[in-house]
Amino acid sequence: MAYVYILASRKNGTLYIGVTRDLIRRIYEHKSGTVEGFTKKYKVDQLVWFDHSESIITAIQREKQIKAWRRAWKIQLIEQTNPHWHDLYPALLS
Repeated sequence: MAYVYILASRKNGTLYIGVTRDLIRRIYEHKSGTVEGFTKKYKVDQLVWFDHSESIITAIQREKQIKAWRRAWKIQLIEQTNPHWHDLYPALLS
């Protein structure tokens, strides 16, 4: 199993798109700031969208596809399932 995910700094804020095999661990790393980089620098740590694939190759292809989209399309993707931009991470822990 692999995941494509979108993080945001806030509603309509800075976006980050990533891929991982372990969604809970990876989002924790973003939230705790344990990994240097874009998300730590710009405080992008709210999980606002994710999807899963059976293979990492499929997930990477989807990540690249979404990264190439216009910003408006990314926002539309988020708002289709999360119109209020709630942080979805706490629900993963339940």
